[in-house]
Amino acid sequence: MKGLCGNIINNELEVEELAGRIGEVVKVHGSIYKVRKMKGFSFVLLRTKREVMQCIAEEAVVLPVEESTVILTAKVVEEPRSKKGYELHIQEIEVLSEPYEPSPIVINQKLVDTSIENMLDYRMVTLRNEKQRAIFKLQEGICQGFRRFLESQNFTEIHTPKLVQTGAEGGANIFALNYFGQEAYLAQSPQFYKQMMVGVFERVFEIGPVFRAEKHDTSRHLNEYTSVDFEMGYIHSFEEIMEMETGMLKFTLAHLQEYYEKELELLQVKLPVIEEIPVVTFHEAKEMVSREFGRPITDMEDFEPEEEKLLYECIYKKTGSEFVFVTHYPSSKRPFYAMETAGNEEVTESFDLLFRGLEITTGGQRIHSYEMQVEKMRRREMTVELFESYLMMHKYGMPLHGGMGLGLERFTCKLLGYENVRYTTLFPRDIHRLTP
Repeated sequence: MKGLCGNIINNELEVEELAGRIGEVVKVHGSIYKVRKMKGFSFVLLRTKREVMQCIAEEAVVLPVEESTVILTAKVVEEPRSKKGYELHIQEIEVLSEPYEPSPIVINQKLVDTSIENMLDYRMVTLRNEKQRAIFKLQEGICQGFRRFLESQNFTEIHTPKLVQTGAEGGANIFALNYFGQEAYLAQSPQFYKQMMVGVFERVFEIGPVFRAEKHDTSRHLNEYTSVDFEMGYIHSFEEIMEMETGMLKFTLAHLQEYYEKELELLQVKLPVIEEIPVVTFHEAKEMVSREFGRPITDMEDFEPEEEKLLYECIYKKTGSEFVFVTHYPSSKRPFYAMETAGNEEVTESFDLLFRGLEITTGGQRIHSYEMQVEKMRRREMTVELFESYLMMHKYGMPLHGGMGLGLERFTCKLLGYENVRYTTLFPRDIHRLTP
């Protein structure tokens, strides 16, 4: 199969087909990743958009500097010692462009050996490293898996505004801006809109950016991250949302195993096995950690990060699961739209999903009744009039519904075994960083 530009190999399928083109002369474009000079010849590693290909250049071939973009004319030669079963023997190099100056960071080793600050300051260069870019190829696969599963379950993909009049979560952690003389905010969540769209499509999802003006400076927090959200109507209980997320995760892990084997092998990722995700209530989880580790319970309204890690240790030891659902969080720590448990206003029909000791998902059933929603807002001393457009859906009829939001970068971080979410964020935004 030839590319659109004659015989230039310019897509992943064609690169894969090279093993079947032994003896042919082909053209391949890419960047000179690394040159290793030997006696009488050189190994030239060519970085294409997904592969790093080994080429052989005779001494007479003039080689451009590393990171030059080129079109190689090369013969496909069988080589059993190569992982791919072949090598490219260069006949001609057409140089398309050369770097203005050498890279300040060495990127063509197995690891980019530098500080995280340098890694992020020179992000557009360090992402060219084979392993660094594999992180985001896997992240592509995660989104692809989520999307394909949700589409198979009759969810409709939507795209909601990121400039809003009112914050979905409330509180101080919201970015304000001047919108043609009006006060507006960057969306903390697509929450209001995805609830509204349940009244239209019944099942909706979105993968998009959200913004939190939190002054955290930790390895797990960002001020802009990608949220994977879905919302579904006509549910009978919030457990259905947990079941849907479990199915989504199972499907996605299988998708990665099937289509992203190269990246999984390169990054030495051990995918978790999901059979059934254990479920514990918030109070049970608190008591379990206290009992197992002799820790006094100091906060009965929320989990501390250390408690999340210890709970994971308990659950993994007892069940072998790397995931755990924690349910029925206190009403005081959940948003105003969270449905409270019948007969107990102190807790909500909600959950978090922890993965390897880190909270990656928050979800639950929402209030669908207009009277109930207004009453809860007034109980919280909220100004109901500010939420008039949101409350329209309640006023004019809504089915029982609920949903969840998953932090893409956090999930990727834990899946790949990193400790800092910035490694799995393409261009992180935190309290210190607004560039590149």
